[in-house]
Amino acid sequence: MQKAKLYDISLFVTALAIALGSAALLVDNLTFLKALFIYWLFSSLYYSLRVFYKNGSTNIEYGISYDLSLVLFAGPLGLFIFETIYRFTIYFYRKLTKTADPSEFTDTFYNIGSFVMTNSLAFYLFRLLYDNFQSIPFGFWILVFLLACITSYLSGTFMVIVFLIIGELKSSKEAFDFIFKRVSFLDFGKVAISNGLLYLFLKDGKWELLIIVFLLNYVVSRSFYEKSQNIQTKLERDKFEQMAYTDFLTGVHNRTFMDKKMAELSESGEKMGIVVTDIDKFKGINDTYNHAVGDRVIQHFAATLKSFLDEDDYLFRSGGEEFTLCLRNRNFEETVALVHKIQSAIESSSVNTEYNGESISIHYTASFGLYYYKVNEYISMEKAYILADELMFDSKQLGKNRVSYINGLTNKEEVLA
Repeated sequence: MQKAKLYDISLFVTALAIALGSAALLVDNLTFLKALFIYWLFSSLYYSLRVFYKNGSTNIEYGISYDLSLVLFAGPLGLFIFETIYRFTIYFYRKLTKTADPSEFTDTFYNIGSFVMTNSLAFYLFRLLYDNFQSIPFGFWILVFLLACITSYLSGTFMVIVFLIIGELKSSKEAFDFIFKRVSFLDFGKVAISNGLLYLFLKDGKWELLIIVFLLNYVVSRSFYEKSQNIQTKLERDKFEQMAYTDFLTGVHNRTFMDKKMAELSESGEKMGIVVTDIDKFKGINDTYNHAVGDRVIQHFAATLKSFLDEDDYLFRSGGEEFTLCLRNRNFEETVALVHKIQSAIESSSVNTEYNGESISIHYTASFGLYYYKVNEYISMEKAYILADELMFDSKQLGKNRVSYINGLTNKEEVLA
């Protein structure tokens, strides 16, 4: 947007005026060049570790800034020279790597302007307040901490003005949160300690210690970045795995996960009940109403089944309106009693939904087949599932809304109405 570009340029011009209007470099040219090179080098290295997040269409960069120590050492003109070289280094890097935003060029002027202006204010405040803080224990560090807070809040204010210009600010609360809650006090402490040490080493000409502080920051940031990347990768992998193994309609495990889990459980050697259940006369529900109503019935069926299961049990959607359960840590009598309890609960419940703009209540039943056995003693999990499926069809043939079961430990078959 044209207004945003004018705003970016105006910040840059203001920063240039502040730099030129300030005193000349506070240190000799050779000393400044040494500091400039070290700051440019480590800031450029650190750039790859910075975190970017989006606020609407705007990319916001988050990371440690070393500007405060440099402006205290060399003055606003020195900071302006550093920021101009560093920001255009990043600009050309992003252009060469084809990662630049469409507004990258004017964003570069914005970054130079905002960082120079905020830290120049810190520079003048430091000079104004330094003597007053000298009499306070840890006064220097308290002052640097306060300056770190002020520069962050002012930087946030500049960004809020950008959001207002481009129309991406929804409320005053959102603006307040962005300015004052975007950065924590721990972050302020990190910036203050880093910049305070760098300034003291610069002032005393302790170049080795200066480089050590930069290296320490880099190593710590690199370690944090790699750990955060590993965590992010794991979260994304877990999310994709969850999507791959979850039925989109009901939220329970799908057939793919059922095959995977049955392969794992086949080595357990535990006693288990395999249950296959299917909604009775489901085609009639779809034909009488529509598939949306049918989906609502399936969702209700899945939620009812899930409500009866313990943490170690498994529920899978193994077909359209068919579900499979693995009931664990129960003896045969307890397993039969649970399945019969589920069947009764479904028979006595109803699905409340809408059809043609009216509220309707649908009653339905389900048929169950249960095969109870000791895993891998005589037959595989796959075979147990087939037997449970056949028992479910027996329940259908016998009039539906029934539980048919076999105790595989005794090969005793029964049907409960």
